[in-house]
Amino acid sequence: MNLKWKNIIVEVVSLLYVLLFVYASTSKLLDFQHFKIELGQSPLLSAFADWFSILVPVIEYLICLLLVIPKLRLIGLFLAYGLMAMFSIYIFIILHYTSFVPCSCGGVLEKLKWGDHLIFNLIFLGLAVMAILFCLQTSKAANKRLKRKSLFGIFFIITFCSIAIVTSLFLLSENLVHYHNKLTRRFPQAPIHQTAITDLKLNSFYFAGADSTNVYLGNSTAPLLITTFDSKLLQTQKKMIDLDHKELPFRGVKIMVDPPYFFVVDGTVPCIFRGKIKDWKAKLIHQNGEYFTTAKVIDSNTIAAVSNNKITGDNVLAVIQLQNKGQTILNSDILQKQTDGVFDTDGMLLYSKGMAKIIYLYAYRNEFTLADSRLKIAFRGNTIDTISKAQLQITEDKNHHQRQFSKPPLFVNKNSAVFKNLLFVHSAIPGRFEEDRMWKDSSIIDLYDLSKKSYVLSFCINDLNGKKMNYFTVVNNKLYVLIGTHIIQYAIDSKITSHYNKTSAENLLAK
Repeated sequence: MNLKWKNIIVEVVSLLYVLLFVYASTSKLLDFQHFKIELGQSPLLSAFADWFSILVPVIEYLICLLLVIPKLRLIGLFLAYGLMAMFSIYIFIILHYTSFVPCSCGGVLEKLKWGDHLIFNLIFLGLAVMAILFCLQTSKAANKRLKRKSLFGIFFIITFCSIAIVTSLFLLSENLVHYHNKLTRRFPQAPIHQTAITDLKLNSFYFAGADSTNVYLGNSTAPLLITTFDSKLLQTQKKMIDLDHKELPFRGVKIMVDPPYFFVVDGTVPCIFRGKIKDWKAKLIHQNGEYFTTAKVIDSNTIAAVSNNKITGDNVLAVIQLQNKGQTILNSDILQKQTDGVFDTDGMLLYSKGMAKIIYLYAYRNEFTLADSRLKIAFRGNTIDTISKAQLQITEDKNHHQRQFSKPPLFVNKNSAVFKNLLFVHSAIPGRFEEDRMWKDSSIIDLYDLSKKSYVLSFCINDLNGKKMNYFTVVNNKLYVLIGTHIIQYAIDSKITSHYNKTSAENLLAK
């Protein structure tokens, strides 16, 4: 091939790169916010989205400038090769080494699948190599400058640096997102999908319990009514619980089902009933102990609860041992006071059978605590939200001897569930690189691996008929949600279930 044709090929390849980079960078800048959001969802670049949303278009424009200046074209081609190599390595890691595949990077290339995108990049890599070789053959000055250097060595260095840079960004970003996250969420594609829905006709239901075959619903307007659904959300039973002491002054009855047992509790009496689900008859087994506001079943003889310090009135975590004449263990060190000791420590009480741990998640700050059934603290952890101090304004009504909010509190965590080592948190705080529309039309669940003390991913539960999610619970590979008057079942994908630990308690104790 003569020099004329080689020059033409160099010109054409340079023009193609100019067109590609100008189009790509301009598309990014024209829809800059969307591009920034997509980088924020990238498994490789989410921790650096602010920087790279500006840096990538600037580099692309700079390379274009070098390519259109004949004396600097060779440098531009080498840089184009390096940048395209980095893009290709990025896609390769996305496809083979990340837990989910994000959306593409904008423009017409957004329509390409990731595999096709990789092939497209490899073609341009080949064009860059050919153009560099032809440019060296047609430029005596370039040949002279590179006379003492091995061309193969230059390509090796550029390729190696490209691999090293992208791999380092991936490892560093993964570490920052999972262990030092500052509210940057990861949303993998379709980690859950709806499998069943039933209209309950009422919006007063709550989850009393669930197992692999049944879901049990309590009803706040009919405190002793229990409704059972099978795994297809078909109603199988509707029973009124029979208590052996109905004369007690009940004010806050709650049903908790832990097959084969169920419990009826009221912390305002206080009292605890226990029975078996085979007949839904319960006997009073605990009375006149500590008052409590929230309770959670640990096992058939043990209940975790949030009680009050009799001297200060502060919230305190308690464990009621039903088999030992109702002895109550208290640990005032678990719930950490910030302002008033009551509102600021408000939250959700959970128990993980897989980890044999009590979990307390604060409602108004980014913190949770794990403890065993003897209330020995295992560790304290944080959600990815950045609010570490409860933002509350509380006033005291001296006439009625009450403390109350003077303005609505800022929720950080609205609801939660736990299964094995995974903590599911219904977050109330929007993160970085998230669209307002997503928060308007759905509820966001953040997922944490308690055994690794790390954030895993997030997913959305879409609103139904303009209503947002009220409650949810997780069992194995099923997620159950109450929205308005409906109960919905979702199947949980392996993107989530693959994080379940079979020996969660052993892993935690080993740390």
